[in-house]
Amino acid sequence: MSNSIRPRRSVLYMPGSSTRALKKARELSADCLILDLEDAVAPEAKDTARSQVVASLRAGGFGNREVVIRTNGIDTPWFKYDAAAIASCKADAVLLPKIESPETIKEAIHQLAQAGVAPEMPLWIMTETPRGVSNLEAILQAEPRITVVVMGTSDLAKEMRVRPGGNRLGLLHSLSLSVLAARAQGVDIIDGVHLALDDTEGFQAACQQGRDLGFDGKSLIHPRQIEFANECFGISLAEANNAREIIAAWQDARANGDGITVVRGQLVEQLHVDEAERVIALFEATSKHA
Repeated sequence: MSNSIRPRRSVLYMPGSSTRALKKARELSADCLILDLEDAVAPEAKDTARSQVVASLRAGGFGNREVVIRTNGIDTPWFKYDAAAIASCKADAVLLPKIESPETIKEAIHQLAQAGVAPEMPLWIMTETPRGVSNLEAILQAEPRITVVVMGTSDLAKEMRVRPGGNRLGLLHSLSLSVLAARAQGVDIIDGVHLALDDTEGFQAACQQGRDLGFDGKSLIHPRQIEFANECFGISLAEANNAREIIAAWQDARANGDGITVVRGQLVEQLHVDEAERVIALFEATSKHA
């Protein structure tokens, strides 16, 4: 699997049942919008949410934002209607909740195909259970259409009986294991939400921790969280310039027949050049996205 470079620093959930939220989404600086038909929508509002999401996507106006529809679970009575709605509009991807095994993803794809969803539609999956974490690499190996993994840390913490804590200590093994599986298969992975809206310090610490663990971005529940997520998971001008310096020095070294060089006291090899090229590509993609 492989992804083209695309910024996914901030991934904001928007309830499909809220016309105000769907309208506001077109003005926000989030890289990605998840128009939600699942957790954020009450059972009695499912039909309304579905209709409003389809109407919003048909109306367009989302600019460069990546727009994804999160369905209800494949074992719910709503999934077949969600799938039919997706087939009738143009989303950038489908987010499937609670994918726990290769069999689960295959069944979801079968039902999507039956509803008329195009076979080239990219798939995002939620990893939010112990089984899902344990099977993640096998799931990704089973289905090359999966381009992004989104961690459902609230459900995961509940099922693991992890006590609440600012440092997310009880989740660290699962988070790292999931990043490892995603990287092994070449897909992006997004950290879970921070539910305490008034806990700015805790949110920022969680973003920094997620970045250091290797996540590509943070899933969000409120627009006020976008700015810091973009900053934390983005590439600064200084980082981009440093990457350019590494590449230039490497090119000079190769021209002189050398296999290594030194930049600002640091040894530079091919692996550092590869990472520098990724950094620049992401910086440029983010600049175009802004």
